[in-house]
Amino acid sequence: MTLKAAILPVTPFQQNCCLLWDDKTMRGALTDPGGDLDRIMRTVDELGITLEKVLLTHGHLDHAAAAGELSRRLQIPIEGPHRDDLFLIEELPAQSAKYGFPVFDGFTPDRWLDNGDIVEVGGMEFSVLHCPGHTPGHVVFFNDEARLAIVGDVLFNGSIGRTDFPRGDYNALIHSIREKLWPLGDDVTFVPGHGPLSTFGAEKRSNPFVADENFA
Repeated sequence: MTLKAAILPVTPFQQNCCLLWDDKTMRGALTDPGGDLDRIMRTVDELGITLEKVLLTHGHLDHAAAAGELSRRLQIPIEGPHRDDLFLIEELPAQSAKYGFPVFDGFTPDRWLDNGDIVEVGGMEFSVLHCPGHTPGHVVFFNDEARLAIVGDVLFNGSIGRTDFPRGDYNALIHSIREKLWPLGDDVTFVPGHGPLSTFGAEKRSNPFVADENFA
């Protein structure tokens, strides 16, 4: 098995929806399908991938708004985020209308995730890390063999997630990054919710919010 990944920026917020699949079985999952489902599905069909599930890092509009519709269309389950983001999931139809997104019926994830859980994509395992701060129920998906993490809006190339949204917590976010992500290793490449990829090592050296030199 070999993990493959393709990033599909979606919605006016250019959120990094990530397509993950095994190149032997061509079975995979989508992380954070916030919108633009027709374009997403064209890519999935062109690559010949069979989607098994939807994975959600957290409940914000640009990450989760179209997840329920995709789940209904393909009859596949939604896994994640942590249950503490239920209040955000419940608000998605109203938030979609407010910000001019397509309004889909509400949904409840088929599986809420907790720290230490394992999710499977194409027979490959991703560890789940509960990383609150940006939202209380935010989770990160990590594949050790590929040294790849899907971090949503916890960490960015040169920045960190906002904490001024409802139930955001700056101190919790810093703790999540430094105590849960950094121990995974400097060589881990991460896909953020927006913008370019980076590595944990690069952010430890130069990210103005969480660089090691700031905590010496």
